[in-house]
Amino acid sequence: MRPIVTMTAAASLLLAPSIAGAAIVPGPLADLRAQLATISARAPGHVAMEIEDLQTGLSSAINPTASMPAASTIKIPIMVEVFRQLAVGNFDMNTRVTLLPSDRDWGSGSLSDARPGTKYRVVSLLRAMITVSDNTASNMLLRLVGRPSVNHTMTSLGLLQTYLRDYIRTNGDGIRYALRSSPRDMVRLLTEMAKNELIDEWSSREMIAILSGQRHNTLIPEPLPSGLQIAHKTGTLDDTLDDVGIVFGAPETYVIAVMTTNLPSLSAGRRFIRRVSSLAYHDIERFGFWRANNGDALDQTTPASSGMDTGPVQNDLTTPAPDDSAAPQAEPTAKPR
Repeated sequence: MRPIVTMTAAASLLLAPSIAGAAIVPGPLADLRAQLATISARAPGHVAMEIEDLQTGLSSAINPTASMPAASTIKIPIMVEVFRQLAVGNFDMNTRVTLLPSDRDWGSGSLSDARPGTKYRVVSLLRAMITVSDNTASNMLLRLVGRPSVNHTMTSLGLLQTYLRDYIRTNGDGIRYALRSSPRDMVRLLTEMAKNELIDEWSSREMIAILSGQRHNTLIPEPLPSGLQIAHKTGTLDDTLDDVGIVFGAPETYVIAVMTTNLPSLSAGRRFIRRVSSLAYHDIERFGFWRANNGDALDQTTPASSGMDTGPVQNDLTTPAPDDSAAPQAEPTAKPR
């Protein structure tokens, strides 16, 4: 059993301001920004995205601060709060949570069909919430840690556009307004996780392991080379597709968040996100080689915006639907304490 680590002020969850907006983006990252601007101008529906190179903190973005329907990507903040409370000793991975009738949501996952009163370990609920996007598992964990606690932690992180106004309920139109985030918030959260600095090193590594077991792999991973480790979470409503994650690559690791809504069809959204993912991978790879040969040029950058932000996105009221499904992948490596 891993010992509980009490967080000190120095190891708290507060994030340092991103440097992405403090430098002119050089070389291939400038090319990436131009390409993102071009395809976003022709995008189906409303889109927002950010891609950040982990090594330098430089990013390319379009509408990165736009408030968007988070759909099931909101389960990452829920997971973060679970690990924060694990770290302070509120419970452990083997703590059992009892299924209540009020936890059940049939939008995604199979736990909704389980008998009320059934008990599940926290580690099992975490895996179900992330890898197969089980809504009932999410609501059980949200009840365990408290929805206000999730929102408070996100606020303390400076992620002011990430919040839950309700539990996960897919039987009405309100979900698109109840669960919100932005690409920048998701990138900041995942960047700290990728640096092993979110809560503590053990927690960051465990969360990455769970995210790497994702079974819905039809968006960011689809156009990328096989064998890459991609720790990510998707989200789907009937006119919304999101995918946010960490792509561990050579020579560069990067964080990517792509959020789309008001889509004419989900297939159009899939094509768009796959296109962004492909562009990001190839230009970040080029940037790694560029940086190896032009590292000194990074010291001579001057303040400038890292992307285009055209303000808030207006969304129509629509009926939610469950996440896309994909072929099962390997089990996550996170282990119960």
